[in-house]
Amino acid sequence: SSSPHELVTMQASSAPLAAAAMGLAHLLAPVQAFSTAAGVAVTSTDRSTVTAASLRGAGVAPVGSTPQVTALSSASWVPPLAAFAAFGTIATAAAAARRRRTSTASGLAGAARVVPAAAKKSLRDARVIVCAGASFPEGRKLRVAVIGGGPGGASCADELAKAGIETYLIERKLDNCKPCGGAIPLCMLGEFDLPPEIVDRKVRKMTMISPTNKEVQIGQTLKDEEFIGMVRREVLDSYLRNRAAENGCKLINGLFMSMTLPKTKDEPYVLTYNDFEDGDGNARKGVKKTLEVDVVIGGDGANSRVAKEIEAGDYEYAIAFQERMRIPENKMEYYKERAEMYVGEDVSPDFYAWVFPKCDHVAVGTGTVVDKKGIQKYQQGIRDRARNRIDGGEILRVEAHPIPEHPRPWRVKGRATLIGDAAGYVTKCSGEGIYFAAKSGRMCAQSIIERTEGGTRQVDERDLYDYINKFDAKYGPTYIVLDALQKLFYTTDAARESFVDLCEERYVQQVTFDSYLYKTVQGNNPVGDVALLGKTLSSLAKNNLSKPAPMRELV
Repeated sequence: SSSPHELVTMQASSAPLAAAAMGLAHLLAPVQAFSTAAGVAVTSTDRSTVTAASLRGAGVAPVGSTPQVTALSSASWVPPLAAFAAFGTIATAAAAARRRRTSTASGLAGAARVVPAAAKKSLRDARVIVCAGASFPEGRKLRVAVIGGGPGGASCADELAKAGIETYLIERKLDNCKPCGGAIPLCMLGEFDLPPEIVDRKVRKMTMISPTNKEVQIGQTLKDEEFIGMVRREVLDSYLRNRAAENGCKLINGLFMSMTLPKTKDEPYVLTYNDFEDGDGNARKGVKKTLEVDVVIGGDGANSRVAKEIEAGDYEYAIAFQERMRIPENKMEYYKERAEMYVGEDVSPDFYAWVFPKCDHVAVGTGTVVDKKGIQKYQQGIRDRARNRIDGGEILRVEAHPIPEHPRPWRVKGRATLIGDAAGYVTKCSGEGIYFAAKSGRMCAQSIIERTEGGTRQVDERDLYDYINKFDAKYGPTYIVLDALQKLFYTTDAARESFVDLCEERYVQQVTFDSYLYKTVQGNNPVGDVALLGKTLSSLAKNNLSKPAPMRELV
């Protein structure tokens, strides 16, 4: 009684680089191509992982695993850069062809697959045919619990509920103010149907500030209607959760504690949680309750309890620390449409610091992976660097939170999967996570809806891998390239000076904002690429071989 589905094997693919981190993500795509082919990603001490689909080519690694690879040092990337360009063009074209073949195969999911006789001769090239779960009795729908009500969880629950699937969304803190820069791309407003008033500030000016306080103004290429939206997470998250509830999702204010895993393919997951809304219990501890569901989706952040329950493995993480600060009105006027990013060893050894505008205040913060214990020192560093622009400010709130640095080794186990920060979908170099969390939640829900025929059939592990494969194919290269950029430009102050130098180029600004605002590269210019390559090499040479410029005073 079940309709056949095809499990498409995960393959390497090239996708448009969906985000640019104030730099050269798509322009250094040859670096990505080289690193994918040669196995270059991270240092052995970092022990970072990369997305599975983006490193699988001829062979198929164990399903759900993420390979570990070793790296070249940042300095060793510079001499072969020109060779990377030619190699990258060929590799990217080949990957694109593979992607087209994969997309064609994916489009046949749900229909019987006829395997050519020639393909049967080799198990390596064979496709695996699987069956979807059994149909539910009439009137019974798939039951899904989404743990965590951030952008990922709320977007996932909303999509499932609209399709008529029995959906539960468990969030422990409905007024949560997660430490977050709060930047969202312009395309997210339309794609997720967000109201304009959810945006506190429309950033049209971005100032990059080097270790010696050299300022570069970027945003010259933005059109009048284009901007980066700055939101408060407590406002955005609440809107998305409430919309999911209006569309039929059962919103539970509770703390997920644990779950009992099913022993057979049809047994339910039994979730244990503390319900804070039950009037019979202590308001702080809640009332212990259980919930039986068919599918569990973990959108519960970097410290995901769902990930621990399914033994998804650990990952490296950064600590983000920020202070929300109300500054005098004349100084707030400067930040009306402006955000600032500071780089330098004094504000972070491997990331950047920021001053981002909110509705009536600014967020001043920093982050680091390699020196988490020194986070207070780096926060003092950004306070000192931005002193003249935030002096006299009143601290409203102090926030700190872990941010994942790469995807988890496993993102699916049985009928449970991970999305957003819980899965590790935060980009390096830029630290962007809101859009990718919401996108992963929606893609996960769409795969479930499609492969269970609107929730009328049971899910199995292979159905959930459909979402993982699609997400990796679309965004995997973005994560690899931004990882490479971070290792190239965020290692020494000389490299950081070069990073800021390159941001002066109008071509860099055009590609950066097109890529970030619309999550797609708008095409590139070979002449511009060659010119930029020359400037990159000359800037790195100049800043590494000469004495640093005197420290400038910001006014």
